[in-house]
Amino acid sequence: MPMPGNDTIESSQVLTVAANRGVDLTNAPAVRLQTLDVARHVAIDPNGKRYVVATFDDRHIDRGYVTAVYPQQNGYLTLVRLMVCELRSETRDGALLNHVQFINTIQQGKLTEFVLSLQKA
Repeated sequence: MPMPGNDTIESSQVLTVAANRGVDLTNAPAVRLQTLDVARHVAIDPNGKRYVVATFDDRHIDRGYVTAVYPQQNGYLTLVRLMVCELRSETRDGALLNHVQFINTIQQGKLTEFVLSLQKA
């Protein structure tokens, strides 16, 4: 599900997909990948609040590819049990697009608006 009002990747965000897995984004530090991860980055909103955006392959339990946003604490601790939201995609490319769009949304300070729009849908 594409994010509303954010159909294109910001020109300041450079997306490079590695041959196997992983995504390199400018202005979003990468975090060590977990076993099923396709991509994992830290996104910082304009107020300095940090989030981890993780995209992983959950096809083994019929969830497709999942992109999830988690709050980050103390600069390293990902609060997995406090997930902000998630989006599912049937394709890896769709999930990577969601990943980049989540990072852009967070960096623009619009995460709360987006989460509310998901709850209304």
